[in-house]
Amino acid sequence: MAIINVTPDSFSDGGRHAGRDAAVSHALSCVAEGASILDIGGESTRPGAMPVSPKEEQDRVLPVIEALAGQTDALISIDTYRADTARAALEAGAHIVNDVYGLRFDPDMAGVVAEAGAGLVMMHTGRGREAEKLDDVIEDQMAFFAASLQLSDAAGIERGCILLDPGFGFAKTAEEDLALMARFEHLQALNLPLLAGTSRKRFIGAATGRDPASARDVGTAATTALLRMAGAHVFRVHDIATNRDALRIADAMLAALPAGKETGL
Repeated sequence: MAIINVTPDSFSDGGRHAGRDAAVSHALSCVAEGASILDIGGESTRPGAMPVSPKEEQDRVLPVIEALAGQTDALISIDTYRADTARAALEAGAHIVNDVYGLRFDPDMAGVVAEAGAGLVMMHTGRGREAEKLDDVIEDQMAFFAASLQLSDAAGIERGCILLDPGFGFAKTAEEDLALMARFEHLQALNLPLLAGTSRKRFIGAATGRDPASARDVGTAATTALLRMAGAHVFRVHDIATNRDALRIADAMLAALPAGKETGL
């Protein structure tokens, strides 16, 4: 899954692809490098980012989605927590809604996804739920997703349409992110495919000493290989080629494991 930020202020590549033509060109380059999904976002979710209005968000992403829908067979994902933006993006040609609040922000989001029969990425976040956050990172993941899956079930979203994202870097300390990586395989108990979104995150910088964020692609590729070995299925990244190579190595190792052994960790 390629990250396509149509924003001026995203933490790693804000402003580089802010215009329609630049974003479309970058997205098609990502497809050429091996991306299967294009995740289009019109509002930065970095800490301290200024919120944008729904209209501004839609003005940024809809022309990009409309253009890409006519130029590529890659799946298109809309990165939004607003139901109105999700609805407009799906009508413009998107296939997946990537909700960083796991259906917990906009009460209309689950219905929009269900009505469209769209794919759904439900991300775990600690943001705005400090009072209910559990000390153990895996227990907190399980509790969060149990609540989000109740919402998706009630709306009629089929489980086969859902990906779960543990939300690396979202209202988590570097220590919590590393603990989540170390115990990632426990999330397989949720019996749904898992998305890993570690790309260029702060915890990689903390572990490697690499700044700025754009210098963290090698560290990201290391997390990609490790998380693939631990059972992750989809990888949301900035640098497609480097992470594709990391996945090829991890998949080759998985293929070489003895029968009955599911991971190399």
